Amino acid sequence: YINYTTVTGFFLQDEPTTNSGTFDYSTVNFGLINRTYPTDDEVPADWTQWQKFEHYVWRLNRGSGRFVQYKVLYMGRHGEGYHNVAEAYYGTPAWNCYWSIRDGNGTVTWADARITENGIAQAEKANAFWASHIISQKIPVPQTYYTSPLTRCLETANITFFGLDLPSRKPFIPTVKELFREGISGHTCDRRGTKTYIHDAFPTYKIEPGFSENDLLWKPLQGEVQVDENIRSKTALDEVFSSDDSTYISITSHSGEIASILQVLGHQSFGLSTGQVIPVLVKAETIEAKPIATATQP
Repeated sequence: YINYTTVTGFFLQDEPTTNSGTFDYSTVNFGLINRTYPTDDEVPADWTQWQKFEHYVWRLNRGSGRFVQYKVLYMGRHGEGYHNVAEAYYGTPAWNCYWSIRDGNGTVTWADARITENGIAQAEKANAFWASHIISQKIPVPQTYYTSPLTRCLETANITFFGLDLPSRKPFIPTVKELFREGISGHTCDRRGTKTYIHDAFPTYKIEPGFSENDLLWKPLQGEVQVDENIRSKTALDEVFSSDDSTYISITSHSGEIASILQVLGHQSFGLSTGQVIPVLVKAETIEAKPIATATQP
């Protein structure tokens, strides 16, 4: 089985003193801490912090052995969706008890919600951040992209990475991955569209093998408990880490799902507002033994 740990000390988001409620990745170089690395004497002194970090991670992987790998996950929450606006408008109790199980209110639709104008602006902000830091900081761009199958993530990923100066051998062609979806609830905003809809609306995206035509996981008035979501998140991470050789990976997902992934990675709790992004340096060790029990309840 694969055991995941977060390698701390590299990003402000790893630090207990960082306030997630007011944190903005775009003002602090993605949260990368200005520090020295043991490998700094191997690189030019005028390299940027990101270049030095990239070299250090490369060294970690080169010396890690057969059963250990290090990856950097750039996890972004989708831009503001119409369901977010509706919950804020009606209030969480009324949203949970009444409005969330409907497709909309006759004026606005939030089933498999699209992103709002504000959500579009948040994704454009991320795009501008990447564009500037690719040039000024030589930030390592994702080598592989994954996205939740829900429309708000499909849209956010497209706006975030469209038109960037990416390597021709590593273009922005995201894989739509079922298990990176939001925590499954009875809310209609968590019900995805059909495979045909996703293919027609985002024809350049890859859809993972085995992706069903209809949403087989969402059921009205039913949902998964936290331990189930964490097991689902670990399954998704296991699939990625077992099949993807990339070191830098982008995952466009949701607040609840990213929170679940962070738990699986042993990262401290760090809430993301819409449009925010968190990078995590992950150590994944393949252990030849029986997996440790992760849950004691059905």
